[in-house]
Amino acid sequence: MNSQELAWRIRRHGVEMTHLSKGSHIGAILSVADIVGVLYADILRIDPSSPKKEDRDRFILSKGHAGAAIYAALAERGFFPVQELATHYANGSRLSGHVSHKGVPGVDFSTGSLGHGLSVGVGMALSAKLDRKSYRIYVVIGDGECDEGAVWEASMFAHHHKLDKLTVIVDYNKMQSLTFCEDTLSLNPLDKKFEAFGYNVLNVDGHNHLELKDAFHTPFDNGNPTLILAHTIKGKGVSFMENNILWHYRTPQGDEYEAAVKELEDNSYEGYIC
Repeated sequence: MNSQELAWRIRRHGVEMTHLSKGSHIGAILSVADIVGVLYADILRIDPSSPKKEDRDRFILSKGHAGAAIYAALAERGFFPVQELATHYANGSRLSGHVSHKGVPGVDFSTGSLGHGLSVGVGMALSAKLDRKSYRIYVVIGDGECDEGAVWEASMFAHHHKLDKLTVIVDYNKMQSLTFCEDTLSLNPLDKKFEAFGYNVLNVDGHNHLELKDAFHTPFDNGNPTLILAHTIKGKGVSFMENNILWHYRTPQGDEYEAAVKELEDNSYEGYIC
């Protein structure tokens, strides 16, 4: 399937999974859906029949609370049955609330302790360079996560060691758990900060699949890591969730669930995503 359809399915599964489990973070799941859709449909070199293949690309969702998006993408790509998504967040399920690699094919690292996913991705990139491997490492981080010093320490390390197989994507929706990022700790100008830490920085609309694909395919020959600053809308795809801080922790139930499902069903992937 193409990236637009996969992103739509991620959104639809995300609403259903958080509804059934009464779990959180639907706003973040919807925010990152297009980034994940493009990665899993068009960019990542991965093989469902051989999830641990040595030359596969590595992917880390550092903002692990949006893990339902990754589970949905993996299921749709054939890593495990789509029906298993209904067990998300249930007692005894391997599909935990924060994304976990334990027993889940296709997940490279368990995340949720914000700020640490990039450090692990940098370690993977260094390993690839030392071993002269061709695989790439992709790490999605949140903007609120950039409050963490570990993000900047890892960035200095990546630049120092010329880890040009590393691509970092910021899901830049301008919101974090309880309020806007600007009201918590100003990140502006975020692109200039990352440039100062040695990245090749690209600004894109994080819901425009053509812009995302172009960014992922943009070549650089200076030996530096790449950062894609993907400007997104938290809750994208369900109008009453968009830019509404309540939907970081709120779960879709009752009339709100029905309204979210109807809106997604009425607006197919062909209609509302670039």
